[in-house]
Amino acid sequence: MSLPSSSTTTPAGRGQCQAIDLIQKIHRIDDHWQPRVVAEMNDYQFKVVKVQGEFQWHVHAETDETFIVLEGELHIHHRASLSDEGVIVLRAGQMAVVPKGVEHRPSAHAEVKMLLVEPRGVVNTGDGAPGVRTVENDQWI
Repeated sequence: MSLPSSSTTTPAGRGQCQAIDLIQKIHRIDDHWQPRVVAEMNDYQFKVVKVQGEFQWHVHAETDETFIVLEGELHIHHRASLSDEGVIVLRAGQMAVVPKGVEHRPSAHAEVKMLLVEPRGVVNTGDGAPGVRTVENDQWI
């Protein structure tokens, strides 16, 4: 579902030199797994998103991905190989970085509000074929 409050046009200030209320921005998002850009720094974007349920396994071969939990509890299942699998549990105020090339799958039993930090142009579902949860890039809120 596209959101009327989102735009693919980059704001003139790119979210710089201003206070940004992340929770207020997240409340403007209707659906889960629909990240929206709130600011840019150099070639990196800060995206807010609310999630619930399981995401798909995916990998970003060229970049790390940062997850910062604002509310709730996020589980990030990860595997560098079939014999090396683990899970990171993040609660409000915690963050984790998933290194490039590591396959991962975020999940949340209840709704989680978080901030993602990643380079501009990164596809949320990774390097594979687009899926049901693939979101168009550069949607600002």
